[in-house]
Amino acid sequence: MGWQAVKIQLNGKEQEIEKVLSIKALLEGLKINAETVVVEHNLCIVKKALYPETILRENDCVEILSFMGGG
Repeated sequence: MGWQAVKIQLNGKEQEIEKVLSIKALLEGLKINAETVVVEHNLCIVKKALYPETILRENDCVEILSFMGGG
């Protein structure tokens, strides 16, 4: 038995990921520094400490938010 692709909504767009990933692994794969973003998973903000254990599943919705300073 092999793995199947998993479809998620990432920042409003459907995306296929190759396997079940944690939020931490997703950010690493996207080369995003976890310290500079906030992640919303199925409409709930996820604490950074929970990124490694929060697993993405079929049809999950993920928003990666970064904040910019300025005026």
